[in-house]
Amino acid sequence: MSIQDIIEGKKQWRAHVARVEALPRDYRIVYKEMQKYLLKVGPVDLPDGPLLPGIVTFFEEGVAAGKGVLELIGTDVAAFCDDLVKDSPTYADLYQQSLHGEPGAAEK
Repeated sequence: MSIQDIIEGKKQWRAHVARVEALPRDYRIVYKEMQKYLLKVGPVDLPDGPLLPGIVTFFEEGVAAGKGVLELIGTDVAAFCDDLVKDSPTYADLYQQSLHGEPGAAEK
């Protein structure tokens, strides 16, 4: 990874944070809770993947439609997040594999 890649990554992250901060307060609160949850149990490719920017886009569309955040995702934030990552390998999956000593788990 070169210095240019690091700088570009920081620019993209700052732009992402600015989009989150532009959301209404209730959306920001839910987004931050989702982010915390996904960082604990989310997909392995979360930092570089499209999931977090996709959530912000989904929320921006909800704001534009005049909907409340709970109208979009429901009252169970964790269940909504679990549904988003149901087909993605997660850190929890890797941890479970390492506990059970499955072949190749140590290599991941």
